[in-house]
Amino acid sequence: MDFILAPWPWYFSGPLIALILFLFFYYGKNFGISTNLETMCTIAGAGKVSDYFKKDWKERDWALVMIIGLIVGGFVASNFLSVSKTINLSSNTIKDLTNLGFENSGATYMPNELFGLENIFTFKGFSILLLAGILIGFGTRYAGGCTSGHAITGLSSLQVPSLIAVIGFFIGGLIMTWILFPLIF
Repeated sequence: MDFILAPWPWYFSGPLIALILFLFFYYGKNFGISTNLETMCTIAGAGKVSDYFKKDWKERDWALVMIIGLIVGGFVASNFLSVSKTINLSSNTIKDLTNLGFENSGATYMPNELFGLENIFTFKGFSILLLAGILIGFGTRYAGGCTSGHAITGLSSLQVPSLIAVIGFFIGGLIMTWILFPLIF
């Protein structure tokens, strides 16, 4: 049981990811969350609003199984396979987040200052989440996929556009972390 509860080393989890990608490639599928979101939007009837969603969702029903597996797996891992509900952040990160107004940094997976019900329904909280959702949705569509799709599937299949997208993700993350995040909070 200790093996399951402890973080898995790279030499175990890395080959598992490679095996999953091999199976995706073998069956002609791409790994990425944005594919699943497109499928759910198609099922919900988004094709009536945009031609982009006029697709046969039954060709991508495997994506629904994958997203259900991610949700169930996350629930099982966080509720039954985690020794504690806290995350291990460096003391410098906790100090920086505390200076920005995040009181319980490292105590929860999602900070209450962003995701707590009392903050989501404030103008600032709602605006941040709405703008973030729009930017992520636009960015995902503009880049032709999400971070997991480009970084895992695209790079492993040696696609140059995925390399460019991943470099852009890192630059965007640095700009957000060092410039925009301190301005917002």
